Amino acid sequence: MTVPVAVTVGSATDVGCVRQVNEDASFGGGRVFLVADGMGGHAAGDVASALTVEVFATLEGEVITSEAVRGAVVRANEAVRAHAATHPESVGLGTTVAGLALLEGPAPHWAVFNVGDSRVYLFRDGVLRQLTIDHSEVQEMVDQGLLSPEEAAVHPSRHVITRAVGEEPCPEVDVLLFPVATGGRFVACTDGLTTELADEEVAAILAANHPPQDTARILVRRALERGGSDNVTVIVVDEPASGTPQRVSTATNPRSRE
Repeated sequence: MTVPVAVTVGSATDVGCVRQVNEDASFGGGRVFLVADGMGGHAAGDVASALTVEVFATLEGEVITSEAVRGAVVRANEAVRAHAATHPESVGLGTTVAGLALLEGPAPHWAVFNVGDSRVYLFRDGVLRQLTIDHSEVQEMVDQGLLSPEEAAVHPSRHVITRAVGEEPCPEVDVLLFPVATGGRFVACTDGLTTELADEEVAAILAANHPPQDTARILVRRALERGGSDNVTVIVVDEPASGTPQRVSTATNPRSRE
């Protein structure tokens, strides 16, 4: 049985300066932390994100493995599709999901997961790393060498995603595993943050080392100040600042992408 790892969590969300409904949802428990960005407008994207968060929240009471994370995506996909099937106006309903979970085992590991273009970052030793890869049209063009990351950030198709919870067949979820360490700050966020703030700005805010709740609020506020063109949701998760989690390697590189 894994000895619990003492993390500190903060979260914030805002409808933004343009939208009328906040279609984002989030969850921050003791071992599971995620954001979801619903889509569909009148098709109730807020329902899709809420259903997905509800499914993932049930992992708190289970033995969490990478297979359990994948299973949660399957169950969330079924829940969203079931809602759409009984609500004809909900055609096109879907949501992204991105977050991290503390896995069971003799040594604690993080599982970072995502479907869509919501992201998870890790800030450690003054360096910000994007751990997830966007499932989007522009990311595919970047991967093919057709766009630079700078061009992708302003491309007209930058919000078109290639995977979403609510599809048939069920979308593949990316899961990245690596050991729990100390001193890391994770950020899970919807694209309402990353559309408005460059990675350098996010890193500077994280480096200020405010408590997670204050940091989440600052990130959301800064996105609003920059235009708030979309709903914005942020969860900040701090690993223990010191000490050694049970049998944890000091390596910070991902162990595997499954």
